[in-house]
Amino acid sequence: MELSKEQIQSVLHGISLPPQPQVLVDIQLEQLMPNPDLGRITALISKDPSLSGTMLKVVNSVFALKNTISSIQQAVQILGLTTVLNILSGISIKSEMDDATIIQMNRFWDTACDIANISAALSKHLGLNGADEAYTIGLFHNCGVPLLLTRFPEYLEVVSQSYLAHDDRIIDIENRLLNTNHAVVGYYVARSWRLPNKLCEIIAEHHNVESVFIANEPYSHEKKTLLSILKMAEHLCRNYSILGEQDEDHEWEKIQVPLLSYMGLTEDTFANIRDDFIEKNLLIA
Repeated sequence: MELSKEQIQSVLHGISLPPQPQVLVDIQLEQLMPNPDLGRITALISKDPSLSGTMLKVVNSVFALKNTISSIQQAVQILGLTTVLNILSGISIKSEMDDATIIQMNRFWDTACDIANISAALSKHLGLNGADEAYTIGLFHNCGVPLLLTRFPEYLEVVSQSYLAHDDRIIDIENRLLNTNHAVVGYYVARSWRLPNKLCEIIAEHHNVESVFIANEPYSHEKKTLLSILKMAEHLCRNYSILGEQDEDHEWEKIQVPLLSYMGLTEDTFANIRDDFIEKNLLIA
């Protein structure tokens, strides 16, 4: 089914998360080929939270599907090449950032794709189902960050301060300084993209892991598993260093024992997984 320009404009209305300029350039270069490759375009879209979220929103808003779609690849396949290119055209027109904003956004973009890839790799390595969902939650979990950066020019300084905290949760520092936090903002972004409820809830709770695993708040096994995969991927990708600009992962220090225990892993086993991923060039040592 090919969507009309009016339908596309309606769905694009209100989307404010900026896409990576380089990804847009790479997609535009592919569009100029005599026969644009939908698989190549899908791979490029999957690297970017904004573009991926847009495709999921279009599919879940316009198509009367039995189940909510969370797989980016599946969303693109349903839309088809013509509609995808029309959507991308509409996004490109809206997406102009100055150099300073792009530099600030790099900390977010650099971590999002890496954590998504490692989340999917962890899911497969552990023999779990749902690598697509693991990838999606890894890509989108920090989608509130660029919106807060747009609203608060000093936001990245707040992020660094939050990751420095030993006792408080990362979101506690943000709440204290900004009266909101990126997990809450990300939850509403995910809701606007029509992501499945469980993924939206994980985004909301991804810095509240202590209460989930230590206080044993009611949480389904499926969501606990996805949340565990996400936090392991964040640690392996050194999110605390790249996004948080800190030398130590204080959040991981507090949650690693109950989280690994829930997943049936020891610290040695987890270290072996890290070494295996480095050997396969999935991680940098």
